[in-house]
Amino acid sequence: MTSRPARASARSVDEYRAVIDGLLTPLADRPVESVPVPEALGRLLAADTRAPVDLPVFRNSAMDGYAVRADSVVVAPVTLPVRGVVAAGDPGLEPLARGTAVKVMTGAPLPPGADCVIPVEDTDGDDAAVTVRRGRTAGEFVREPGTDVRAGDRLVAAGTLLAPRHIAALAAVGLAQVDVRVTVRAAVLSTGDELVPAGQPLRPGQIYNSNGIALAAALRADGVTVVSVAHSSDDPAVFGELLSAATRSADLVLTTGGVSQGDFEVVKEVLGARGGTFGSVAMQPGGPQGLTVLDGVPVLSFPGNPVSTMVSYEVFARPVLRALAGLPPVPEYDTVLTEPIRSPAGRRQFLRGRRTPAGVESVSGPGSHLVAGMAAADLLIDVPAEATELPAGAPVRVREL
Repeated sequence: MTSRPARASARSVDEYRAVIDGLLTPLADRPVESVPVPEALGRLLAADTRAPVDLPVFRNSAMDGYAVRADSVVVAPVTLPVRGVVAAGDPGLEPLARGTAVKVMTGAPLPPGADCVIPVEDTDGDDAAVTVRRGRTAGEFVREPGTDVRAGDRLVAAGTLLAPRHIAALAAVGLAQVDVRVTVRAAVLSTGDELVPAGQPLRPGQIYNSNGIALAAALRADGVTVVSVAHSSDDPAVFGELLSAATRSADLVLTTGGVSQGDFEVVKEVLGARGGTFGSVAMQPGGPQGLTVLDGVPVLSFPGNPVSTMVSYEVFARPVLRALAGLPPVPEYDTVLTEPIRSPAGRRQFLRGRRTPAGVESVSGPGSHLVAGMAAADLLIDVPAEATELPAGAPVRVREL
């Protein structure tokens, strides 16, 4: 491994990510809204939710069988008269007399006096009389009130990302509404005269607009509500109007394109005049970056090449947005290269990679335009800025895509 210093003018990846984290982390203090429980899946619970009732609510049978007094079946086999049939949802019965039985279904309320249930497979009988072949002790196959949760107990803790199992518990105690955090709202704004929507024919010099669609998909996957996906020409007036609309409706704006050193860099032109900072981060792809706070809304400006856009999102935005949504961190782990690689001096490279039984191999090349190659990858290979060559078998850090 050989080493060369990073260019002094370029920020490190970690430095720039810390700045973005500092801007986005306050979005954790979002308003609370009440939503119907069936619509709360994937939302972040705002406060501890307590059970308003016991679960089970009443004593009921855990089996299809016969409710009896345990002292009536001490000596088995024994035949008992059946005094009724109770299904789930039936009202309670008269107290059960010693030496009698009531036929019950799973979930059915038990009559007062019954203290155990004989499973149907341990009996021979019908709705008139039953022969109990095996006795049971008090409490067997009886669900007592509150053995799952007591009224007033915490059912789901604040900060929980509500999964189907949580929805089941909330519904089981009869809650119709639940308080959740409002999701982070993001707007996506791609730029470039060369971009056209999918489905239209391409004229010479044009390409399809993939960045807006890709960023919106990434945001949704990370628990963000996408409020708009727009495309601007390279006209500063058009971009400015779309940007103003985005900041009015969103907590966060992501832009793509228009941040490099060439002509027609509309994002840099408009936002630079409004306090934005633009410069280079010591990484490949994704070196040109911009950051602005406009009317209190963070605006992250990524480069326009498709792979640069998506790697920038993965490295700078995805970790903090997932944390804000209550989602688990993106998995990262150490593995080994199955082939040698080269990397530019002084730039932290994020190669697209694919796991193999022996480690990780690179996919396609390092070019920032190779979007189809990124589709074939399932990992980013994190190559340190000081490394210019790594042999096969060298340890590397990877993160899942």
